[in-house]
Amino acid sequence: MRSDNVKRGPERRPNRSLFYALGYTDEELDRPLIGVVSAFSEIVPGHAHLDKLAQAAKDGVRMAGGMPVLVPAIGVCDGIAMGHRGMKYSLPSRELICDSIETMAEAHGFDGLVLVPNCDKIVPAMLMAAARLNIPSIVVSGGPMLAGRQKGRKVSLSQMFEAVGSYKAGMIDEEELDDYTKHTCPGCGSCAGMYTANSMNCLSEAIGMALPGNGTIPAVYAARTQLAKQAGMKAVELVEKHICPRDIMVPQAFENALAVDMALGCSTNSVLHLLAIANEAGVPMDLETINRISAKTPNYCHLAPAGPTHMEDLYEAGGVQTVMKQLAQQGLLHQELKTVTGKTVWENVKDGRNRDHNAIRPMDNPYSRTGGIAVLWGNMAKDGCVVKRSAVAEEMLVHEGPARVFDGEEAAISAIYEGKINPGDVVVIRYEGPKGGPGMREMLNPTSALAGMGLDKSVALITDGRFSGASRGASIGHVSPEAAEGGEIALVQEGDRIGIDIPAGRLNVLIEEEEWKKRKAAWKAPEPKETSGWLGRYARLVSSANTGAVLK
Repeated sequence: MRSDNVKRGPERRPNRSLFYALGYTDEELDRPLIGVVSAFSEIVPGHAHLDKLAQAAKDGVRMAGGMPVLVPAIGVCDGIAMGHRGMKYSLPSRELICDSIETMAEAHGFDGLVLVPNCDKIVPAMLMAAARLNIPSIVVSGGPMLAGRQKGRKVSLSQMFEAVGSYKAGMIDEEELDDYTKHTCPGCGSCAGMYTANSMNCLSEAIGMALPGNGTIPAVYAARTQLAKQAGMKAVELVEKHICPRDIMVPQAFENALAVDMALGCSTNSVLHLLAIANEAGVPMDLETINRISAKTPNYCHLAPAGPTHMEDLYEAGGVQTVMKQLAQQGLLHQELKTVTGKTVWENVKDGRNRDHNAIRPMDNPYSRTGGIAVLWGNMAKDGCVVKRSAVAEEMLVHEGPARVFDGEEAAISAIYEGKINPGDVVVIRYEGPKGGPGMREMLNPTSALAGMGLDKSVALITDGRFSGASRGASIGHVSPEAAEGGEIALVQEGDRIGIDIPAGRLNVLIEEEEWKKRKAAWKAPEPKETSGWLGRYARLVSSANTGAVLK
């Protein structure tokens, strides 16, 4: 075992003495050493209960004859970080978390890992670490929050942000805004829609690194605690059988994850994260692969913000297993792949049953014949950009309008709140990419403001930053190359006509090539926004969004 390097033999007696200092016994030290990596904190609602789940995972490790060791991981709450400088730290934290898990596992000789995340960047970071380390690992997430209630209907965080736009437009009063504030998020768990956290928790199942139910069992259900215990037991089994992440996260597993991504209508951030995880696993993947899978995969789900259903509804309808079974029955999944359950993909999902056709459309009646995410190319995004097609109104799938150009989120949100954006406009927010932001901030405030004002079906947004999974409308992000690297988005001028054709996968500024060349010659790189600290280092090292915004 790897842990023999820190606890066996006369040369390792000094190391072993430190285990005794921690209170461990010889009986424990003869067992596999399993790191239980918990992102518990008291600042992230999705993580506030992870101390209990981590304890349940430790119990499972002990029941199976392992020695669990709890270690921490950081985590940013994207909702709390939204709309201010704090959001610059969200995506970069993914790299810090991955690096810190590598550090703890290698420094202390862990034989295996139980990874206990829940929210946006923490889940992909832990999967990246598992792929990089390639020691037996399993993910057990904290689970989704239950939906809130507002005037008798289910709501989640996207409606809370949109309520601010409605308030600014005079459509609701302060009393109603306060009602939203107090009743949208009823307790612990990852926010209740198909936002980034729940997207990645579902895709952890789809890729084979988490047990069935990981993506959908609500945070407050006893079944979530039972799942954590089962994950702890499985971690020991994985060590005994020497089943490692790269045995599971093979190229076909990423294709399965992409198919489930498209069927569920996941967050566009899942593209960014799957590219990064594939990079760590040594699996080739690019935006063309994503579009190829999307073109043949039906979209079965319109969970919030795309529709009125929430994660608890997906769970009651049959969960990820049922969605995967429908895909398998249509020949859209690689069914014989290995998973952390010790069973194949098909064995994991064959008993799935669709109990609610409102939450999961049946095979013969999908929302669309193509996937929930689309990749676009054109003279404004030569290396591609992404949109959550399933959350775009039918009338906005093809659109042409004048560019309203803003060098940063703050200027755009001010213009929106001041009523300066008109139906038909195409809002362009640039210098918010991985390098230019730095940190590629999410743009939930502007998209929600437009939706709250009733403009989401007439105004498009385009950015080299990101959109939250809670965004809806024609919100096109990840434009590559980004403005800070001289990408064409930096050359767009106020009033330029922009043509969007999502079904055809096109995004173009309607100007002559000679005009592009003239603007390109006149463009000068701006001064970096951050030159010191972690963000300055990140800005110097980060790659483009179309390659996952990984560090070079």
